[in-house]
Amino acid sequence: MTLLYALTWMPILLLNQPVGFAGETRSIAGNTLPAGRLGEVIKLGESIITETSQHPLSSRYVGNDLNCTSCHLNSGRHHHAGSFLKTATAYPAWSPREQRVITLEDRILNCFMRSQNGQRPPNGSEVSVAIAAYITWLSEGDSIKLNPLKPLGPNHTPAVNLEGMKANVQRGKTLYVDRCADCHGNNGLGDLSNPPVWGPNSYNDGAGLSRVPKLASWLKVAMPLDDEDLTVQEALDIAAYINSHPRPHFDLPAHLPSDERLGEYNGVRESSSHAKER
Repeated sequence: MTLLYALTWMPILLLNQPVGFAGETRSIAGNTLPAGRLGEVIKLGESIITETSQHPLSSRYVGNDLNCTSCHLNSGRHHHAGSFLKTATAYPAWSPREQRVITLEDRILNCFMRSQNGQRPPNGSEVSVAIAAYITWLSEGDSIKLNPLKPLGPNHTPAVNLEGMKANVQRGKTLYVDRCADCHGNNGLGDLSNPPVWGPNSYNDGAGLSRVPKLASWLKVAMPLDDEDLTVQEALDIAAYINSHPRPHFDLPAHLPSDERLGEYNGVRESSSHAKER
């Protein structure tokens, strides 16, 4: 069983009928992207998502061995396991955690601090704009429906019903050894092909998956990869076992950049004497 499976890059598959803007170009695997720089940035966003911890633009902001695709399977094109499909239609959205209305870009950048135990990239930076462009592209043609309750898209991982259930860590250990350890090791530290599920190079205790019900819900729809057959009780027990192990502690000030790096102007700077309204 491959938990938090880090997918290698694969060609983008056609998701919806192309909208048909003038000047569109064909990308790999026949998927239609906008022409010019926008299409290039969307493709850049996907490459960052699949190679987050190694990509030259994003690696400086990552503090562990996880990529976005460790949780958002198939580059976010899985319909339930951290799906990006239609996600952009829900933003801006209310976030109870931040006690603010946040943008899609805010949500992306907060993941760098929590799931990837790193530093928040600047708002408006090449990294955040590229990832947001890719996720928004996956919502092309879908209707906007802002979420007033949580920063979640319509295809977010469905919460499992745990009513009347109790997690059993010892039972979870047995299941982990049988279903997960071949890929992630008995020590949970993973290897070059499979990400760690606990320890210093996994998600920190501020990430969503550090909560047992959240991880159980993800496991139920995601694992084993391409053969999701865990019962709800099994997913709950494995989640409890995984999250019973040490992992980095989340300390917000330590993950925020200096004030001057929280955001940056996303545009070409022109002197006032030469700037023209366009």
